[in-house]
Amino acid sequence: MDQAKQQNSPQSSRGEEKPLWPAVGSAGLATFSVVTTEMLPVGLVTPIATDLQASIGNAGLMISVPALVAAVFAPVVTIVAGGQDRRRILFALLMLLTIANLMSAFASTMDWMLAARVVVGVCMGGIWTIAGGLAPRFVPQQSVGLATAIIFGGVSAASVLGVPAGAIIGDFAGWRVAFGATAAFSALVLIINLRALPPLPVSRPTAFSQFSDQVRQRPVQLGLVVTLLFVAGHFMAYTFVRPLLQTMSGIEAEWIGVLLFAYGAAGIFGNFLVGAIAVRRIEHTLTVIAVALATTIFGFAFVGTTPVGGTMILILWGITYGGVSVALQTWMMKAAPTAIEVVTSLFVATFNIGIALGSFIGGRVVDYFGLHSNMLLATSLPAVGLFFSLAIRSYSLRPAGMMKGASE
Repeated sequence: MDQAKQQNSPQSSRGEEKPLWPAVGSAGLATFSVVTTEMLPVGLVTPIATDLQASIGNAGLMISVPALVAAVFAPVVTIVAGGQDRRRILFALLMLLTIANLMSAFASTMDWMLAARVVVGVCMGGIWTIAGGLAPRFVPQQSVGLATAIIFGGVSAASVLGVPAGAIIGDFAGWRVAFGATAAFSALVLIINLRALPPLPVSRPTAFSQFSDQVRQRPVQLGLVVTLLFVAGHFMAYTFVRPLLQTMSGIEAEWIGVLLFAYGAAGIFGNFLVGAIAVRRIEHTLTVIAVALATTIFGFAFVGTTPVGGTMILILWGITYGGVSVALQTWMMKAAPTAIEVVTSLFVATFNIGIALGSFIGGRVVDYFGLHSNMLLATSLPAVGLFFSLAIRSYSLRPAGMMKGASE
């Protein structure tokens, strides 16, 4: 492959070229808008369930349905897109995201709402797959860690701004207005991306065989298993954070938006903290995250029974989970540096399967056994993830062999 083609490849780095930080920022806004849309029902689950006459557990499907669709669509988008310029695909998906938010705003039944959430899932799988692997195309190698943190900072920022803002708007003007505001913001992000993104051509279409090749690599397998366990455990608990704070911690409804804002701010801090460390010590970072995630979820079941305890644990939880996305994406890029778009789509698919499984199983446990039991069960998943994180650390002791196996 000649130099020009290398620069057009999804897996290539910009080397010594001038970094495109506005493009990095616009990609971060794209992830922010789609994750805000995906997570918006978390802060509005109670009023939506009431208005659409659904149980809290069934309302949790608003999280699990788009996640499951995203899991399916993430690998599909890279294949169906073929040799199409990735910028055009991002534009189309952002436009579809705007429509999905409008559909949600006008939903009159839970079936209608879930249909809109299917569309959100398509956008989630596509936007995250494409944007998540763009850092090496925009900045030199030494800046990839920061650029990745900025792009995945959109995920954490969705918690610090998007979800609590939606909850506050929902409390004052109704949940339909919250979805309408998100639709307007998605349209604005589309305009920003139209101006900031450079052309993103690809040198060759992605083939199905590339997915099967990467799935057979042990470093990639370990990364996907850890992703599933971390994310499923988190969303078993976090999907029901509003009823947790209200019923378990005894916090009044008007404070929920403020606390979700604090959670998200902690998540942004965790995202950039991990982004700075993960490039150099990714294996150790994943181990620390496994311990911290299990500890905070478990701790909420016992320490979070008062307003002060619930607030403290929520902030620690935010710091911990804020680093999950950037840490796992960093590992996937290290595990398969010559197939970043392929492993990113596998990562996004697994991530969203984790969201779907976590929120769905959590909903069933909450309906039948209660919030406290759900927190205890959720703890077990990142605890198991610790053992696989330790296996990842063992691979760091022989990086040459790992990289050879991962890129064959």
